[in-house]
Amino acid sequence: MPETVPNADSESCDSVAVSAIGRGPTNGAASSAPSPSTLRRAILVNLRRRGPMSPDVLAAHLGASRTGVLQQLHALEQAGLVGHSIERHGVGRPRHLYDVTGDAQDLFPADYDGFAAALLDAIAAVGGQDLVDEVFAARRRQMSTRLGERLAARVAPNAPLADRVRELAVIQDGAGYLAETIVAADGSIRLREHNCAIFHLAREADSCCEAELALFGDVLGADVVRETHIASGDRSCTYRVEPRAGD
Repeated sequence: MPETVPNADSESCDSVAVSAIGRGPTNGAASSAPSPSTLRRAILVNLRRRGPMSPDVLAAHLGASRTGVLQQLHALEQAGLVGHSIERHGVGRPRHLYDVTGDAQDLFPADYDGFAAALLDAIAAVGGQDLVDEVFAARRRQMSTRLGERLAARVAPNAPLADRVRELAVIQDGAGYLAETIVAADGSIRLREHNCAIFHLAREADSCCEAELALFGDVLGADVVRETHIASGDRSCTYRVEPRAGD
């Protein structure tokens, strides 16, 4: 069992995850009375830099109390961001060594936007805009298959179009697009995304948004028209969805 201390941080696991990487020192000693979120951040960064450590060694590196470090290790472990192993060495009590888990990776800085933009530039340098378009077309086909399978598992193939759009909105919402479906009194159907999860990439490459537009038409089996566009300065991406002629 891991070491425990009284009065451990009572914040929820979600709160710990949100505040674990906040402002504060990234290396070296923490302040004499660091806030819980600052201490959590310092713990995570030090474990990431130095590898598994005991609470005593962590406390020495951070200039914090052992009790305070144990409290935050307990909170981080409850949140799944830190794990521990037991090291036995001769007689006496075994040592508990703590380290970050794979789930903590998302709390550290990343540059996915920059990588994706540079990758597109490299593709364009190799094959021009035609190759960029081909890459997005290939991704569209892959995503069409995946989204189609997810929709088929949630709604019947002959379900009303509004139901299919609602399920697509649920999927897009889960991907970070803050999506919703709006069915007006006249029966018109709209899919609205209040966030662009790939905003910086969308501003650089028109093919990205055009592929999404075509993708929605593919998986819904409908005509989809974009009415508003975040990358063009609007507050949302809004798509009007209509049955295809003859359906």
